[in-house]
Amino acid sequence: MAHRSESKLFNGSEKDISLSASKLTKKESLKVQKKNYREEKKRATKELLSTITDPSVIVMADWLKIRGTLKSWTKLWCVLKPGVLLVYKTPKNGQWVGTVLLNACELIERPSKKDGFCFKLFHPLEQSIWAIKGPKGEAVGSITQPLPSSYLIIRAASESDGRCWMDALELALKCSSLLKRTMIREGKEHDLNSSADSTHVSLYGLLRANNLHSGENLPLNDNEIERHHFKDHDMYSDKSDKENDHDHEESDNDGLGKSEESDSDTSERQDDSYIDPEPIDVKETTYVEQSHEELGEAGEAAQTEVVSEENKSLIWTLLKQVRPGMDLSKVVLPTFILEPRSFLDKLSDYYYHADFLSEAALEENAYNRMKKVVKWYLSGFYKKPKGLKKPYNPILGETFRCMWIHPRTNSKTFYIAEQVSHHPPISAFYVSNRKDGFCLSGSILAKSKFYGNSLSAILDGEGRLTFLNRGEDYVMTMPYAHCKGILYGTMTLELGGTVNITCEKTGYSATIEFKLRPFLGNNDSVNQISGKIKLGKEVLAILEGHWDSEVTINEKKTDVSETFWNPTSDIKQRRLPRYTVKFEEQDDFESEKLWQQVTRAINNKDQTEATQEKYVLEEAQRRSAKERKLKGEEWTCKLFDQDSVTGEWHYKYADTRPWDPLNDMIQFEKDGTIQTKVRHRTPMVSVPKIKRKPAGQKKGECGFSSPEPDNQDSSGSEAQLLKHNTRIRKKGADLGELQSAIESIKETQEEIKRDIMALRNRVTSNAPPVDYHFLQFKHYVFISVVVLLQLIINFLFK
Repeated sequence: MAHRSESKLFNGSEKDISLSASKLTKKESLKVQKKNYREEKKRATKELLSTITDPSVIVMADWLKIRGTLKSWTKLWCVLKPGVLLVYKTPKNGQWVGTVLLNACELIERPSKKDGFCFKLFHPLEQSIWAIKGPKGEAVGSITQPLPSSYLIIRAASESDGRCWMDALELALKCSSLLKRTMIREGKEHDLNSSADSTHVSLYGLLRANNLHSGENLPLNDNEIERHHFKDHDMYSDKSDKENDHDHEESDNDGLGKSEESDSDTSERQDDSYIDPEPIDVKETTYVEQSHEELGEAGEAAQTEVVSEENKSLIWTLLKQVRPGMDLSKVVLPTFILEPRSFLDKLSDYYYHADFLSEAALEENAYNRMKKVVKWYLSGFYKKPKGLKKPYNPILGETFRCMWIHPRTNSKTFYIAEQVSHHPPISAFYVSNRKDGFCLSGSILAKSKFYGNSLSAILDGEGRLTFLNRGEDYVMTMPYAHCKGILYGTMTLELGGTVNITCEKTGYSATIEFKLRPFLGNNDSVNQISGKIKLGKEVLAILEGHWDSEVTINEKKTDVSETFWNPTSDIKQRRLPRYTVKFEEQDDFESEKLWQQVTRAINNKDQTEATQEKYVLEEAQRRSAKERKLKGEEWTCKLFDQDSVTGEWHYKYADTRPWDPLNDMIQFEKDGTIQTKVRHRTPMVSVPKIKRKPAGQKKGECGFSSPEPDNQDSSGSEAQLLKHNTRIRKKGADLGELQSAIESIKETQEEIKRDIMALRNRVTSNAPPVDYHFLQFKHYVFISVVVLLQLIINFLFK
């Protein structure tokens, strides 16, 4: 107060000098405070790290009751350490039951009517919380009642004990998060073998098995840990302090003329900076943006075809080869009705709005998630060619690759398709965007039927959309294409049939009916759809509209109708750009290169050359099939395998792991194999029956999470891979033995049936002929004798 009173007596320059000196004193004091703050923070960091890295540290240990899957309680000895909860039968002989990994767990208090204090440890995505091995490498724990896989319900003896356990678990959860980040920066495990307590040697190994493998050799540096994991946002008292702290500090002479200047030097500013990640260098396929795209118009105008007199004669020639009800898969169609692209290419039209799936993967509400999936499904139909056009029938072994870039999430959606069978014609496809959390797979059997004045192209099969972080599968079917007016009237193409989108896990489903135009219908009845979104049997919403324009939704709960989907010009401009493989890098059997001569002839409107080039491709396919038949060889697909039990086609290099932002760097594609570049090699979840060729990887290099034979497999060490392949081969052998046993039983049943039929025939042939008249006469004699005896008895007793 004295200083403030005296300052009022000064005037002019003397007053300014006094105020400047006061500001400098305040700034120096603030710098000292910040320096003390940093030192205290470093000290706390070192203490916490020393606690975590000491394997002998035990946060808490006591008897707890744990509820099993049969809803009965078992008393077990629980030992809490940083990052893990070890469960034993007894504290003395160390009968290990299981190890809970706390780094992905949540903790909540659970109400209970019984005595004591109850709380729950659970995984928010219903994944397993248990480690694969025990602290001493145990593969199998002690026998107790079965325990849940994704949660644990625990009861302490009293409320005070329970509160103490919850506080300790909160601390352990935080330590687990710190340990996870620290070990990623460190890049290697601490040497725990020198510890006298060998019981907990594998503690960090258990954590590292949970996607924390590292190949880097970075020393553990306290400054790095502090600036990456303990950067404190509360050190600034207000916004102006934060802004001033980022400015460069000027000299004392210049500082007198500025009221706001930095009070931290360059070294302090660098301590709180973020180190840029290492540059990503991968060998991937070169994609170029699609230059031309035909969308077509809404309504019937874009779905009609006016046939010229020359082409009418071709149609009549074609109709002489077919009859009503015939399958047209083996009929050679004229080139004037062909769309200049392959059917594998056309199947990719559904992913120009794949960003809807990215939004659906993040949606927490299951009902809203289903609505976003339905919206994405409808977004794949408005893209159509002008007129009545049919894509090329793919050649056996033909492949197609493309991708879409998501600017909002900086991710890529990859599309891979292959023609896996020619007769019947089956196309398999796989779509993946692990970063945004979804993948989609399926196969389509294309069939066509001729009905006289109309024909239908039926897409028999289903697609399976999977949200990787939720474990949800959405199974969906396809409508059929109906062409009418072949003999008389205007040739028109429509979509018809009822499709279903079902999620078994959530219980939600959607049914959409594609309606054909009625005989007396107007223009508004063209391309109509109607649908329902249901939970079980309860209808939640009604869909009405047109599949190539506006669709409205009416919520049954609120009875409010609104626009659900409308492909306006603004929506079409915001669609994701598609990228196709650079022509020079395409394989000879890729669609664009394979059909290039036919496509060029169609674009030049040279139907004669188009027909000739198409005949050359089809004849080469027939000749190749004939050669394989003579040699007794079977066709082997390049990118897909067929399940021998279910008959479904699966992408060989499918990776259905949820995206790990701490480990996964970028998803890319090379030679038809979709891969992920990772910082550290992690366990791989892949389709069985994949033949892998393990390759060595230098220490410090990044691995690839795709099981491509030519690249590094990310499934861990060679020993783990060998064990995994051995287990797969054993399961395959068991399955083969089971199938052979079933076949043997069936053959035995057939033999028994044949023996029974033979015995019946033999008995029938050896039996004497039956004299029906003799039998009837005996009956009459017997009846007469009985009646006569009855009369005699009645006479005697009378």
